[in-house]
Amino acid sequence: MVESRREVAGKVSVETRYFIGSIGTSAARFAHAVRGHWGIENGLHWNLDIAFREDECRVRDPVARENLAVLRHLALSRLKNDGTKLGIQNKRLKAGWDESYLSKLLFESPQRKGDADTSVPANVSSA
Repeated sequence: MVESRREVAGKVSVETRYFIGSIGTSAARFAHAVRGHWGIENGLHWNLDIAFREDECRVRDPVARENLAVLRHLALSRLKNDGTKLGIQNKRLKAGWDESYLSKLLFESPQRKGDADTSVPANVSSA
Protein backbone atom coordinates (compact mmCIF):
# COMPACT_ATOMS: atom_id res chain seq x y z
CA MET A 1 0.00 0.00 0.00
CA VAL A 2 1.26 3.47 -0.89
CA GLU A 3 -0.33 6.57 0.54
CA SER A 4 0.40 9.89 -1.13
CA ARG A 5 -0.48 13.33 0.13
CA ARG A 6 -0.73 16.41 -2.04
CA GLU A 7 -1.37 20.00 -1.03
CA VAL A 8 -2.59 22.53 -3.57
CA ALA A 9 -3.75 26.02 -2.54
CA GLY A 10 -4.07 24.94 1.08
CA LYS A 11 -6.26 21.92 0.26
CA VAL A 12 -4.78 18.53 1.17
CA SER A 13 -5.78 15.41 -0.74
CA VAL A 14 -4.78 11.87 0.19
CA GLU A 15 -4.70 8.97 -2.25
CA THR A 16 -4.13 5.33 -1.31
CA ARG A 17 -2.87 2.89 -3.95
CA TYR A 18 -2.48 -0.85 -3.52
CA PHE A 19 0.14 -2.94 -5.32
CA ILE A 20 0.52 -6.69 -5.65
CA GLY A 21 3.96 -8.19 -6.09
CA SER A 22 5.56 -11.60 -5.97
CA ILE A 23 8.93 -10.62 -4.50
CA GLY A 24 9.68 -9.61 -0.97
CA THR A 25 11.71 -6.43 -0.61
CA SER A 26 12.34 -3.57 1.79
CA ALA A 27 9.89 -0.67 1.99
CA ALA A 28 12.54 1.78 0.74
CA ARG A 29 13.34 -0.34 -2.33
CA PHE A 30 9.64 -0.85 -3.06
CA ALA A 31 8.96 2.90 -2.75
CA HIS A 32 11.85 3.63 -5.13
CA ALA A 33 10.44 1.19 -7.70
CA VAL A 34 6.93 2.68 -7.43
CA ARG A 35 8.23 6.25 -7.83
CA GLY A 36 10.32 5.18 -10.81
CA HIS A 37 7.32 3.54 -12.46
CA TRP A 38 5.13 6.61 -12.00
CA GLY A 39 7.91 8.90 -13.23
CA ILE A 40 8.03 6.96 -16.49
CA GLU A 41 4.23 6.82 -16.76
CA ASN A 42 3.82 10.53 -16.08
CA GLY A 43 6.51 11.41 -18.63
CA LEU A 44 4.89 9.23 -21.29
CA HIS A 45 1.41 10.63 -20.72
CA TRP A 46 2.71 14.20 -20.62
CA ASN A 47 4.35 13.68 -24.03
CA LEU A 48 1.20 12.11 -25.46
CA ASP A 49 -0.98 14.91 -24.14
CA ILE A 50 1.28 17.75 -25.30
CA ALA A 51 2.17 16.38 -28.75
CA PHE A 52 -1.09 14.58 -29.58
CA ARG A 53 -3.59 16.26 -27.22
CA GLU A 54 -4.59 12.79 -26.04
CA ASP A 55 -6.70 14.09 -23.15
CA GLU A 56 -8.93 15.93 -25.66
CA CYS A 57 -9.67 12.79 -27.69
CA ARG A 58 -13.44 12.34 -27.74
CA VAL A 59 -13.55 8.84 -29.22
CA ARG A 60 -15.90 6.73 -27.11
CA ASP A 61 -15.79 3.34 -28.80
CA PRO A 62 -13.42 1.16 -26.71
CA VAL A 63 -11.83 -0.58 -29.70
CA ALA A 64 -11.27 2.66 -31.61
CA ARG A 65 -9.87 4.30 -28.46
CA GLU A 66 -7.40 1.44 -28.02
CA ASN A 67 -6.40 1.50 -31.69
CA LEU A 68 -5.75 5.25 -31.59
CA ALA A 69 -3.69 4.84 -28.41
CA VAL A 70 -1.50 2.23 -30.16
CA LEU A 71 -1.03 4.54 -33.15
CA ARG A 72 -0.12 7.49 -30.89
CA HIS A 73 2.44 5.36 -29.03
CA LEU A 74 3.93 4.18 -32.33
CA ALA A 75 4.10 7.74 -33.66
CA LEU A 76 5.66 9.00 -30.42
CA SER A 77 8.30 6.27 -30.61
CA ARG A 78 9.18 7.17 -34.21
CA LEU A 79 9.37 10.87 -33.34
CA LYS A 80 11.57 10.26 -30.28
CA ASN A 81 13.98 8.06 -32.26
CA ASP A 82 14.35 10.63 -35.04
CA GLY A 83 17.60 12.58 -34.75
CA THR A 84 16.15 15.90 -35.92
CA LYS A 85 16.87 18.67 -33.41
CA LEU A 86 13.24 19.60 -32.78
CA GLY A 87 10.80 18.94 -29.98
CA ILE A 88 8.23 16.16 -30.30
CA GLN A 89 5.36 18.53 -31.08
CA ASN A 90 7.37 20.38 -33.75
CA LYS A 91 8.48 17.09 -35.32
CA ARG A 92 4.83 16.08 -35.54
CA LEU A 93 3.91 19.38 -37.18
CA LYS A 94 6.85 19.09 -39.58
CA ALA A 95 5.69 15.60 -40.59
CA GLY A 96 2.31 17.11 -41.46
CA TRP A 97 3.89 19.79 -43.67
CA ASP A 98 6.83 17.97 -45.24
CA GLU A 99 6.10 14.72 -47.09
CA SER A 100 9.78 13.76 -47.37
CA TYR A 101 10.18 14.09 -43.58
CA LEU A 102 7.02 12.03 -43.07
CA SER A 103 8.38 9.34 -45.41
CA LYS A 104 11.67 9.34 -43.49
CA LEU A 105 9.80 8.82 -40.20
CA LEU A 106 7.60 6.05 -41.58
CA PHE A 107 9.95 4.07 -43.78
CA GLU A 108 13.56 4.58 -42.69
CA SER A 109 15.12 2.73 -39.78
CA PRO A 110 16.21 5.25 -37.17
CA GLN A 111 19.92 5.31 -36.38
CA ARG A 112 20.25 4.96 -32.64
CA LYS A 113 22.67 6.95 -30.57
CA GLY A 114 26.02 5.20 -30.38
CA ASP A 115 25.42 3.09 -33.50
CA ALA A 116 28.28 3.54 -35.91
CA ASP A 117 27.60 4.24 -39.55
CA THR A 118 28.68 1.03 -41.29
CA SER A 119 28.53 2.38 -44.82
CA VAL A 120 31.81 2.70 -46.71
CA PRO A 121 32.61 6.22 -47.96
CA ALA A 122 32.78 6.54 -51.76
CA ASN A 123 36.51 7.35 -51.78
CA VAL A 124 37.52 4.24 -49.78
CA SER A 125 38.02 0.92 -51.52
CA SER A 126 36.85 -2.25 -49.83
CA ALA A 127 39.82 -4.40 -50.84
